[in-house]
Amino acid sequence: MKILVIGTGAREHALVRSLAQDPAVTALHAAPGNPGIGQLATLHPLDILDGRAAAALAREVAADLVVIGPEAPLVAGVGDAVREAGIDVFGPSGAAAMLEGSKSFAKEVMEAAGVPTARAFTCTTREHIESALDEFGAPYVVKADGLAAGKGVVVTADRAEALAHGEACVSVPGSAVVIEEYLDGPEVSLFCICDGTTVVPLEPAQDFKRALDGDQGPNTGGMGAYSPLPWADPNLTAQVIASVAEPTIAEMAKRGTPFVGVLYCGLALTSQGMRVVEFNARFGDPETQVVLARLETPLAGVLQAAARGTLAALPPLTWSSDAAVTVVLASAGYPATSRSGDPITGIEDAEVDGAAVLHAGTALVDGTLVSNGGRVLSIVGTGTDLRDARVAAYRALDVIEMTGGQSRSDIAAKASRGATATSAIPVVPNPSVKDA
Repeated sequence: MKILVIGTGAREHALVRSLAQDPAVTALHAAPGNPGIGQLATLHPLDILDGRAAAALAREVAADLVVIGPEAPLVAGVGDAVREAGIDVFGPSGAAAMLEGSKSFAKEVMEAAGVPTARAFTCTTREHIESALDEFGAPYVVKADGLAAGKGVVVTADRAEALAHGEACVSVPGSAVVIEEYLDGPEVSLFCICDGTTVVPLEPAQDFKRALDGDQGPNTGGMGAYSPLPWADPNLTAQVIASVAEPTIAEMAKRGTPFVGVLYCGLALTSQGMRVVEFNARFGDPETQVVLARLETPLAGVLQAAARGTLAALPPLTWSSDAAVTVVLASAGYPATSRSGDPITGIEDAEVDGAAVLHAGTALVDGTLVSNGGRVLSIVGTGTDLRDARVAAYRALDVIEMTGGQSRSDIAAKASRGATATSAIPVVPNPSVKDA
């Protein structure tokens, strides 16, 4: 099987790494990829939002399957263009990807499907925003309706700040903002592989959104993750499939927009029960790094079965009993700014004793590996339990040198000690913005 993976980050590196270990894969291509991915796949230049170019590249490399990693090309309909070229695609159509592309659309689908989620109002005017904020009270949750694109979500106890963010979200004609009730409790990520009808869950994970130890500092794209979740209800996955994923997939099919790809269920385990925080239409980063590290079933066949609508014919997935922890090494200034050009050394020495280093924001300049973005590397450790996996990840991190690099020291620390999960996104007086 010849596979083309579209994207540039550590998520795509994790996908490529798993696919490279699959005996059924005879050729791996990535576009545009990164230096780490380039060690496993042939790299090609590509504007990832250009569907025609993606389809042309897929034909050029004779791809049997195209795997689209990021959300932006999915929402832009890149998958549609590749499918129209007669090539299997793992990733939803542009219409189905609106589950991530529009939070108001996702809420509409959840309501129609009876999916438990936070109460919400979609607002287009200042007056409506003020009314919604007063309806829920503090803490305030204010979400730009579309893809984050630098705006994202604000969680704050300050009404004035919440109102200001809401007004900024609706400042462009035709735009909207979603005001939600605040959900308490720990958050969990569950990826569900879907073929339009059948849903196959992966193992749950938890990520760490705040930049600093103790869930302090500004929100980020994610500073680490771990799997499994020893503190979680063993029935959690079955509950999510029955009450969230399957009803959503059925509703999307009913609407004539079947969902094929990953339905990322972002969940809050609240005092009132499980609730959906958000849907994404792709694998999440950094959770993918730990989930795929534990998957023993060859990945290519699973993704191809989803693309072809044959998931129901697959045997159950098999999983390692090992635990996995990933720690993100970010550049100086992240998340407010991202410094590039800092040399990176020590990766080869780090990749021993159950550790792998996945590239995200890296580049080769005159043969030297340097930082080239906010989140630079994902260091993945595996072990018999979370304690051993943490040791492996942090031992590898200590070997890597990058000027100004920053990371958290407490990824999976509580869970490895047998404590319950971290809480929901903390409420801060001066809210920060996260990618949503």
